[in-house]
Amino acid sequence: MKKSYTSIGGISFALILTVTGISFQAQVRRITDTIPRNNTSEVSMLKKKTDTLSPLSKPDTEQVQHIEEVVLNAGYYKVKEKERTGSIAKVSAKEIENQPVTNVLSAAQGRMVGVNIVQNSGVPGGGYDIQIRGRNSLRTRGNSSIDGNAPLYVVDGIPIGGNVVSPYSGAILPEAGINPLNSINPGDIESIEVLKDADATAIYGSRGANGVVLITTKKAKKGKLSLSLNTSYALSQAFSNLKMMNTEQYLSVRRQAFANDGITNYPVTAYDVNGVWDQNRNTDWAKTLIGNTASQSITQLSLSGGSETTTFLLSLGHQEQTTVFGKDFKYKTNNISSNISHRSSDKKFMLNVSNLFSMQENNVLNQDVTRNAFILSSNAPTLYDQDGNLNWENNTFNNPVAAYNSTYSNKNLQFLNNLSTEYELFSNFKIKLNSGSNYQIFEEWSLIPHTIYNPSSGLTPAYSQAYTANSNKLSFIVEPQLNYLFKKGKHQLDVLVGGTYQSDVTNQQSLQGYGFQSNAFIQNIGSAQTKIISDLIKTQYKYAAVFGRINYQFGHKYILNITGRRDGSSRFGPNNKFVNFGAVGAAWLFSKEDVFKSLNLKWLSFGKLRASYGSSGSDNIGDYQYRDTFITSSTLIYNGVVGLSPSRLFNPDFSWEKTVKLETALELGFFNNRLNMTAAYYRNRSSNQLVGYQLPAITGFTSVLANLDATVQNTGLEIEMSGKPISSDDFKWDASFNISFPKNKLIAFPGLEGSTYTNSYVIGEPVSIVKLYHLEGINPQTGQYQFTDYNKDGKITSPDDRQVIKNIGIEFFGGLNNSFTYKNWNLSFLLQFVKQQNRNYNYIMPSPGIMNNLPVEALDVWSAQNPDGYYIPYHSTATASHVLFQGSDASVSDASFIRLKNLQIGYRIPIESNKSIIKEAKIYFQGQNLYTWTKYFGIDPEFSSIGFLPPLRTYSLGMQISF
Repeated sequence: MKKSYTSIGGISFALILTVTGISFQAQVRRITDTIPRNNTSEVSMLKKKTDTLSPLSKPDTEQVQHIEEVVLNAGYYKVKEKERTGSIAKVSAKEIENQPVTNVLSAAQGRMVGVNIVQNSGVPGGGYDIQIRGRNSLRTRGNSSIDGNAPLYVVDGIPIGGNVVSPYSGAILPEAGINPLNSINPGDIESIEVLKDADATAIYGSRGANGVVLITTKKAKKGKLSLSLNTSYALSQAFSNLKMMNTEQYLSVRRQAFANDGITNYPVTAYDVNGVWDQNRNTDWAKTLIGNTASQSITQLSLSGGSETTTFLLSLGHQEQTTVFGKDFKYKTNNISSNISHRSSDKKFMLNVSNLFSMQENNVLNQDVTRNAFILSSNAPTLYDQDGNLNWENNTFNNPVAAYNSTYSNKNLQFLNNLSTEYELFSNFKIKLNSGSNYQIFEEWSLIPHTIYNPSSGLTPAYSQAYTANSNKLSFIVEPQLNYLFKKGKHQLDVLVGGTYQSDVTNQQSLQGYGFQSNAFIQNIGSAQTKIISDLIKTQYKYAAVFGRINYQFGHKYILNITGRRDGSSRFGPNNKFVNFGAVGAAWLFSKEDVFKSLNLKWLSFGKLRASYGSSGSDNIGDYQYRDTFITSSTLIYNGVVGLSPSRLFNPDFSWEKTVKLETALELGFFNNRLNMTAAYYRNRSSNQLVGYQLPAITGFTSVLANLDATVQNTGLEIEMSGKPISSDDFKWDASFNISFPKNKLIAFPGLEGSTYTNSYVIGEPVSIVKLYHLEGINPQTGQYQFTDYNKDGKITSPDDRQVIKNIGIEFFGGLNNSFTYKNWNLSFLLQFVKQQNRNYNYIMPSPGIMNNLPVEALDVWSAQNPDGYYIPYHSTATASHVLFQGSDASVSDASFIRLKNLQIGYRIPIESNKSIIKEAKIYFQGQNLYTWTKYFGIDPEFSSIGFLPPLRTYSLGMQISF
């Protein structure tokens, strides 16, 4: 298939210059530099002068102070933006509220430099793949039960763990992924900050190797009692650029396939062409199966207020979301959050208590039918007969919506509590305590009744199946801390010392039932004819650590930040229970140097160089992995007693994966910080990889989980720019741009060639590569695909002839955000862009000519009249040549795209607050995933799980009222 994939590599600096190209007048700068800060009369005179200038040239006091005032959450401490030595990306509540999403990670897509987020499914309640500065671990969800690249999620100081363990959702939710942040209402979130470099993550020690995602929920604010209501209603649809053949084209392909095979009398089972099915029917199955309109309603009510010393916030949220599959499938969430803050009148004592309670209920079909939407014959029969029953077309049709009788459902209850308090014992010496708990109950059901099959098969409820699993988890954490701030002259020393104790206890159990007297009893597994009861598994994780930070500043120009942590984890062997992590960061605010002031560089308002170096680790490997473990085996029974089968070997040296991080960055502010830029280079090296070490079969085990001296390196360049091109009383324009250039490489793997990983990795190449056959074209003598025979043995076999290396990865990614405000109107939009290669539709496309529909690109078939045709002549049965084709370099192509990720238009209704009980009112329109520019050959270019429902396009209308 010949396609001209458009490169978007030139987008970066062109967009920077276009959006942030600001023509400031130097006149205001000269005036402001000559005015003393305490001279009121001259300030008034300046105001008169600036009023005569264009809005573009007016100084923006808010933006001038921006870098000075912005405070970032670094986890155990807060730091001013201008004084940070580490790399921290942030998305605020203002940006989150602009988007009709149910998970805050959707709101962060395209907004954070160095943070790549991919939504795994358009089915509500699914998961996300988040990579912070690349992939560090060789353990992925594809080759391990736990993703070794998942970040640490922390909500209000409480770690909440990774994806919810879900044994039975893999057929509808890719990789059985249920993200832990699904339980938190985006409307309750004040900010999301991502810690990236060693300086920011080392204080989290063995849990910060893949970055840390900090969620800060909204806190109470002082003031009169205030009630606010935010409600919206949204409609969502699936979208794809993939165009399938209509009936005329499809039947032509089928007839050619039989002709090429010398078949003139069509087989009895070729219902599409032998006249059994209506050859004039033309159904767009993508529109029929996944083209329904899903609805989403979001309502949030919050009450807040308080005095100078005590404040409170109470928030109630409810969300409902249907699916594009139709029927009555629905995802519902209910959230209750509260916060009480108290500070003594002398400001020495502070207490903050936050609670989050959520209940999620998801009910969807058991298996995603998106694949059927693209392979069903275009003249296949209707789904329902005249009476509204499932149509089996006289047993000639496997009705895809029969799968709707098979459902997957889950319930997830979570209670998250946080208590933090501090007391100032004496001047600048504080004792703190952060503690909290996380209790979670998860239950899921997978029901497969016999009604998913054709009634003519004669199956009864004796063939129905039911699966259920439930788990509960109780986690608590206690972190006492001491903080001392010393100031003298130009010297400032900030010292933090603390400890952590965390305990997680998890109970899991699953049941399976086969055969029922009636489907009415299908959820009563006790009534099943055959019951399989798994072990009741109880796991306990204990973690303890001491940590510290020393921050020294001299003259607010030179900053040194040292962090360290000593960790102990129950997940590692007795020889490696404890380990040390640490980092050093430094910053130089060179714009404050006298030499720069003497140069009178009025256009340069802020300049900082910073660098960091250190290490962090990962213990995200599951519990008891280092121990001898056994499983019960129903095949090993002696005297009626079920036997045990060994499942894992003991490894006393089992230890942390370790990541060493290096970063250097330059931060600049221009024109009184109306234009800001940050450029950062990083290099992360992850070693001590936890992988399956191959063993001789004679040992009884094929591998043992061990630390290998394999090293993965991630390097990259990150650029951020933000500015206020226009700022006046009536009109404001804010713009920001970010772009990341990540590079990944496996730089060491001892014994790779002799291991089972030789087909997956190559030293010197990214760990996201795939090895493929090389397609040379079509052999005119045989009419079959021709591939390169690298070992010259006359056969195309794996792995010898899989020698082409393609990187299924990102070359660069980023986002461009603009926000406009004119009087009471506001408009904002975000463009997300990605330059990458990915698997295309050739990877899953059926063999052309069999009884499955095809994209219109498959019409470009090779023949003597069309020697440049891309696909081999059609055949009525699958060919071995096509199987090799699916595993060749034809299955990977450019998947770059630019997406209008988000759009909001809002209008603030003018209200005289002294005459109305309504203090503020706003109506708004929001859109998500509105349009995608791409040349990708497939369902969706961003989507990592090919064949599943991609993220949806959403239109939302809402209203916000405050009383």
